[in-house]
Amino acid sequence: MKLKQNAINLPLEILYNNHFVGIPCMVSSTGITPDSEGKKIVKAGTILPQNDATAKGVLLTDIDVTNGDCSGTIIIHGFIDNAKLVKNGITVSAEAVSALKMIDFIGYTSTNE
Repeated sequence: MKLKQNAINLPLEILYNNHFVGIPCMVSSTGITPDSEGKKIVKAGTILPQNDATAKGVLLTDIDVTNGDCSGTIIIHGFIDNAKLVKNGITVSAEAVSALKMIDFIGYTSTNE
């Protein structure tokens, strides 16, 4: 019997645990740079609408906006693993942390910036 291994790209899990509240949102395709395959992906953990004092939530999963704006889910309450955000190339600003009062970024320190 032969076994064949296939690489599977699983979505990055940004949650620290399963306690969270998410709400639907529209993820904009504006300003998103296509990757090497031409896809426009907004990464899980992205702070929306901006990574500053206007922050409303954290994107739960990767969203493909190659063909235009797409629906997604933002976390408005819960626990986010900051190490996983950093692994995904996302650095949360101190302003966003302050604005997202109902989200705990586990492992975040102001020196993460």
